[in-house]
Amino acid sequence: MSFPFSHQKLLLDQLSIPVKLIESYKKFNLNEIDLTVILQILNLQKNGDLLPSFDQISSFMTITANEVANVLKKLRNLGYLTIDQFNDDDGIVHEWYSITPLIEKIYGFEEVVEDNSKEEGKLFNLFEQEFGRALSPIEIEMISYWIDDDRFKPALIKAALREAVLLGKLNFRYIDRILAEWKKKGIRSVQEVKSKQHYRDKNQNKEIPKRDTSVYYNWLEE
Repeated sequence: MSFPFSHQKLLLDQLSIPVKLIESYKKFNLNEIDLTVILQILNLQKNGDLLPSFDQISSFMTITANEVANVLKKLRNLGYLTIDQFNDDDGIVHEWYSITPLIEKIYGFEEVVEDNSKEEGKLFNLFEQEFGRALSPIEIEMISYWIDDDRFKPALIKAALREAVLLGKLNFRYIDRILAEWKKKGIRSVQEVKSKQHYRDKNQNKEIPKRDTSVYYNWLEE
């Protein structure tokens, strides 16, 4: 039986798309093909295919299944797409593509950018205060690299700077090595730095100084 034409049917056939996704995808290093792949996934999920194959997605596009796979790999590497699981009412486990991380980044973008800009400005000022001089263009570029490429939080960079100050090794090369060592150990916050320090001090029966320190020992000579 054919469904008679009506405006209600048009509404049922529509896919709800966040306006900010359309307006700001470029800011998140996405192109039109990436966006279309996302929209095809949402449409297929709306029709019941929670984890559509590369072939299913490409069948609605002008790109191949391999190209779809590359787009999905890009989205996952950027942290915009994950494969999540849930249990239905019968206890059966289902997997699905989730773009929740992308939506959260998009709708928190303006606030995060504003907060990060303030923190980054304070970070540059702190470095200049500790070094007692203006930073060189190369040094400014290195700090920006830590933030933008390595994704270190300003607070963690401040902790590495403090480590260098406490040990009398105030130079960018040493700070860079400290951050690289923390990244290697999976340390991404100041709290994790403190926890690691406390664990080592406890094992070595050291008396922890009463003064306030975020970091204390030489990470590169463990």
